[in-house]
Amino acid sequence: MNIATLLSFAAAFFVFAASPGPDNMTIVARTISSGAASGIAYGAGTVVGILIFLVLATFGLSIVAAKMAVVMTVLRYGGAAYLIWMGIRLWTAVPMVPASQPVSNRRGLLATFATGIALNLGNPKMPLFYVALLPNVVGASLNTSDLGVLATVILIVEAVVIGGHVVLAGRARGLLRTPAIVRRVNRAAGGVMIGAGVAVVATR
Repeated sequence: MNIATLLSFAAAFFVFAASPGPDNMTIVARTISSGAASGIAYGAGTVVGILIFLVLATFGLSIVAAKMAVVMTVLRYGGAAYLIWMGIRLWTAVPMVPASQPVSNRRGLLATFATGIALNLGNPKMPLFYVALLPNVVGASLNTSDLGVLATVILIVEAVVIGGHVVLAGRARGLLRTPAIVRRVNRAAGGVMIGAGVAVVATR
């Protein structure tokens, strides 16, 4: 695989990863409401889901994955329900300035991470994305060596995209100085998470 092919894939994947959507909205909302660790945990979960589909595409199983309608639907609705539930909790939470909020515990971060995986595995567009992109960018044959290279590209692109969202959201979080501001931001972030959950459910 030559450098031109890798750059083409990186550019196409960057557009895909950076486009506005439920995942990026949730990363921002989680970072503002619970800190950078929560946003990164969700983002890491989405990356794992993406890499799983890359492996499936490498071994020619992406079409099979696209046909697993029941499993995809369960994952999508389960992840969406969790986002909506977290959004409602955030909307109704007692406002506390970030300095007084407890750091997210491991259990909470694992749940956020798992939600990112579930929503990506339940995204019906993911298998279609790889079916459409990989043959056109890297050709019909994709071996395990190519898999490692493409996975590295995906990790680099996602680090830039997720990192950018977390940094910007973290700066916004730094403006939360009073309970009144925190309440408004919590409700805005909660609304975003509820909207992201609804958007996931509406995805066909």
